Amino acid sequence: MPAFATYPSLAGKSVVVTGGASGIGAEMVRAFSAQGSRVGFLDFDEARSEALAQELRAEGATVSFEHCDLRDIEATTAAIDSLAGRHGPATVLVNNAARDDRHGWESVTPDYFDERIATNLKHMFFAIKAAAPGMIAAGRGAIVNMGSNSWWEAGGGMPVYTTAKAAVHGMTRSFARDLGPHGIRVNTVVPGWIMTERQKELWVTEAAIEKHRDRQCLKELIDPVYVARMVLFLSSDDAAMCTANNYMVEAGSI
Repeated sequence: MPAFATYPSLAGKSVVVTGGASGIGAEMVRAFSAQGSRVGFLDFDEARSEALAQELRAEGATVSFEHCDLRDIEATTAAIDSLAGRHGPATVLVNNAARDDRHGWESVTPDYFDERIATNLKHMFFAIKAAAPGMIAAGRGAIVNMGSNSWWEAGGGMPVYTTAKAAVHGMTRSFARDLGPHGIRVNTVVPGWIMTERQKELWVTEAAIEKHRDRQCLKELIDPVYVARMVLFLSSDDAAMCTANNYMVEAGSI
């Protein structure tokens, strides 16, 4: 593993990560904790959330979690407010939570469409709405929304997911314009195929890996840690002039 950077500007910052109990989200929680940030995360997997929080607290980190179904906007807002009461208002928000469940367009119903949009897009908007007033009061902030390279690649087999993820980019640019005068930066991180446990359990096969590796310029498979490192950079003062843009972590597959 490479020797990674330390960002002094992240020490003591109040950070909120959605979907922080596992996968890329858990890697982000660990990464911010290692920088000395005060990290709060939201997730509906209570057992994994508690295990991660206990692990990091044992290492001396300041970590809290709120059990929350992000499709419930009132609960999401209340959870962000609760974390602010413990750690101070967030000046970093990472909208990470999503589910890339496969589905065919033929079977999509209006109810399924609405549920997938709620799972993959709607909560991001309202998490920003909940966190932005504290950032405005502080005169600074960084928001990172997680996109996906799936729609850039014209990937099929999950059209509502790719619709939601494409919309993330428009949301990022609009909020960057509206919040920029308050010193708040808003960016999108675009992961490629990241080797989380969920991906390995559900979709990784030897044939699929080789096909995807051929598409990447870099031939190594992508560990979640590299997504977390990009998020750290964009959240830090080192990225003070970075906003309204996409930052790819996909090994050159697009």
